[in-house]
Amino acid sequence: KGNHDVEYLCDDTFDFLPLTGSFLILIFIVSVIGNGLLLCILLCHENLKNITNIYVLNLTCSDLLFTLTIPFWAVYYLHHWVFGDFSCKFMTGAYFTGIYSSIILLTAMTVDRFITVVQCNCSSNRVKRKRFAAGACAATWVISIAASMSDVIKVNVGTDFNNHTTCEASFEGTNDNLGYYLTVSLLFFLPFAIIVFCYFAILKKVFQTSNRKTHRTVFVVLSIVAAFFICWGPYNIFLIIESVYTPKGCTAYERMYIVYHIFRILAFSHCCMNPLLYMLSQKLRKKSL
Repeated sequence: KGNHDVEYLCDDTFDFLPLTGSFLILIFIVSVIGNGLLLCILLCHENLKNITNIYVLNLTCSDLLFTLTIPFWAVYYLHHWVFGDFSCKFMTGAYFTGIYSSIILLTAMTVDRFITVVQCNCSSNRVKRKRFAAGACAATWVISIAASMSDVIKVNVGTDFNNHTTCEASFEGTNDNLGYYLTVSLLFFLPFAIIVFCYFAILKKVFQTSNRKTHRTVFVVLSIVAAFFICWGPYNIFLIIESVYTPKGCTAYERMYIVYHIFRILAFSHCCMNPLLYMLSQKLRKKSL
């Protein structure tokens, strides 16, 4: 609430919303093309019995679900919310389902690679791994939809101090605020900790081998971890800082406002990363043959 009070007093702050909306349109175009092509490749040319491809297919669907909400947020930033209360709740649900499913799927894929590389159960438990992958993907969608319901309940159409129609979450007290940021921490920082732990063990195992083909996977592994944290890390850390810090003065508020939108654009761009990483892994695979 304190930050909204500062926003009201500093109404001459540089308006970053049109720039954010323009970037979102660009992200939408790139993501639709990239994930659309990747979906076609997976369905038409790839072996969907391959465990990695099962995860990549679900990640692609997750990214496309998230991407389909972007035009609505772009219009919101460029103008105001014009789509009504139902669309506000529906798009919020799809937005968070896309985020949560992407993070959980990436974590499940990491755990699978950890078991395969570190535990050396590559072929003996292949049937079990396929069952785990199918179960993990199904559970991911159930958990993601269930988790997004709390966000759907909180969000409502309202008006800001400029009399613009908004689609925002409303927090009635500190407990609601605390609950929101605990959810953010649980669904981002916990999976990230698991990913870092697993990939440290994977890299340690990989560097103990002299197989150059195996070494080439290191770059892809690091790219996945880096993309995960670079896109979502700054934004989620900012949300935690924002909950405990109120900027003093219009200059401090404007800086915080600009940083917020930069991190938000970066977070939205995560839906473009999956096709790039997939193409990178395919290129390295061909080089290793």
